[in-house]
Amino acid sequence: MELLNYAFMQRALLAAVLVGVTAPAIGIYLVQRRQALMGDGIGHVAMTGVGLGFLLSWSPVWMATAVSVLGAVLMELIRWYGRTRGDIALAMLFYGGMAGGVMFINLAPTGSTANLTSYLFGSLSTVSETDVTAICLLAAFVVLVTIGLRRQLFAVSQDEEFARVTGLPVRALNLLTAVTAAVTVTVAMRVVGLLLVSALMVVPVAAAQQLTRSFAATFAIAVAIGVAVTISGTITSYYQDVPPGATIVLLTIAAFLLLTALAAPLARRRARAVEQGAGDPAECAIPETGPETGKQTVPAGRGSPDGGGA
Repeated sequence: MELLNYAFMQRALLAAVLVGVTAPAIGIYLVQRRQALMGDGIGHVAMTGVGLGFLLSWSPVWMATAVSVLGAVLMELIRWYGRTRGDIALAMLFYGGMAGGVMFINLAPTGSTANLTSYLFGSLSTVSETDVTAICLLAAFVVLVTIGLRRQLFAVSQDEEFARVTGLPVRALNLLTAVTAAVTVTVAMRVVGLLLVSALMVVPVAAAQQLTRSFAATFAIAVAIGVAVTISGTITSYYQDVPPGATIVLLTIAAFLLLTALAAPLARRRARAVEQGAGDPAECAIPETGPETGKQTVPAGRGSPDGGGA
């Protein structure tokens, strides 16, 4: 392919693949926790880090990582202790982060509206070798956490009280989830942009859930969708000269709509099969137990991270 002859496109495609993997990988836990818009809030806070990076002549990616991690921790603390005033505190944190980013980047000697726009909405030509190195390291952290601790994160995402009773460090795992989401935002900002990254965390997961309720299958399908749309969006952006972030998000939404349309007849077939099975005396005689262990089956939506419902 012609675009692979250009170094900046090689870097952009590598970053796109890493974003396609990491965003749905952490997004599935945020969806389970009903915190689908958390990535959007972190993106606002990360803008301050980008602005500080330009102002202090440091790497905007690493500075955004530090600031967004701090913001994510503050969000969790507000969620624990904020009570009725928590939503106001979060709003001030989000909008303050955005205002700080705009202010700092305009005070920076090298700052410009063009620099800020590339971080807000993504830009192919501005992904440098330094950015790729940072993205690779941060993406490795996200993958290790989301896969290596999938059982613990799944348990906390499903039912915090039950996880606490079983002895899991719920608060530590919640903080780790928030920090991992913050890292994912900075991984994705060079390709998708800070204002659009939340869509890539949530929509692939929602699309995958149209086909399956198994956690493992949803995870795998969501990541596959994420990689497919980020690569497709990056290539489309190169040939059509359109913004990569917007292109990727629109492709993600199109994938959701397509899978929703395909899932509807499948759901009707399953419903008819269940109704027919309920009328079969042989089927009615089978108790609600697993096929091999004899243990009671887990209700839909409460399965294990390795194949149960999610």
